[in-house]
Amino acid sequence: MSDNGNKIGVLVMSYGTPESMDDVEAYYTHIRRGHAPTPEQLAELTDRYEAIVGGVFPLRENTNSQVAGLQDKLETMAPGQYVCYQGLKHARPYIEDGVEAMAKDGIKQAVAIVLAPHFSTMSIGSYMKRAQAKADELGIELATVESYHLHPKLISAFTDRVKNGLKKLSVSSGGEAPVRVLFSAHSLPEKIRELGDPYEKQLMETSAAVAEAAGVKDWQFTWQSAGRTREPWLGPDILETMAALGEEGVKAILVAPVGFVSDHLEVLYDLDIEAKAEAAKLGMTLERIAMLNKDPLYMETLAESVVAALKV
Repeated sequence: MSDNGNKIGVLVMSYGTPESMDDVEAYYTHIRRGHAPTPEQLAELTDRYEAIVGGVFPLRENTNSQVAGLQDKLETMAPGQYVCYQGLKHARPYIEDGVEAMAKDGIKQAVAIVLAPHFSTMSIGSYMKRAQAKADELGIELATVESYHLHPKLISAFTDRVKNGLKKLSVSSGGEAPVRVLFSAHSLPEKIRELGDPYEKQLMETSAAVAEAAGVKDWQFTWQSAGRTREPWLGPDILETMAALGEEGVKAILVAPVGFVSDHLEVLYDLDIEAKAEAAKLGMTLERIAMLNKDPLYMETLAESVVAALKV
């Protein structure tokens, strides 16, 4: 046992990515609840990882860097008070591993936060359920940060990126074409609407706040990266939206994936490769905003949300 017993643990959770190409099958099997992917499904996912620069490694490094950045920010705000642990939904260290690591270090009080600003019972809710169950089992008092989608510093960080993206797009498109800003996030099954889930509403609130702060009038929301299951997912998908915009005569698009906080597969493949290829077919110029990754404003958003959770 370490000397962390008097410290407050911070369980930083995210979806998780494989550590190497050798881990892709196990990772995909975990996502599919123990059902191994078909050879075709495995080949498709592996191809996607190989298509992005550096394969899976930058994805894992991004999360590690964000956790380290949060630790540094908390240390600045409250020296010696907090210690961060990582817990991933579909890869090691799993959420339960992170809670166990806290218990081994003698942590009695902790805060759980997810590297995703918007709450859904199917996403953040499932992370928190697993963390809470393990914390209860091990006698750790766990506070939770369920969302931070309107934190002023988060909105400011996204606003800066939208403004910068518009400048970049103005240069690449020659400055003549009117730009449509597309805010996007990971789709979820449509059934969340029947549950009164706040995910969609929170995403619209974030998008509206960023658009207003950036002075953007011509914008809309779209979905991306839907799962391939028999049930219907929230739409329209970004590729469908782009086709419709092509018919409208839109020639320049700035994608602002506000549902994501890091460069990972849904950004580096689904947007940078797939959506860009579609834009080329449609004769459009497409840019996307830079992701938050370890942006100081995002680190402050996380740190302030963690501290505030203990005051509730």
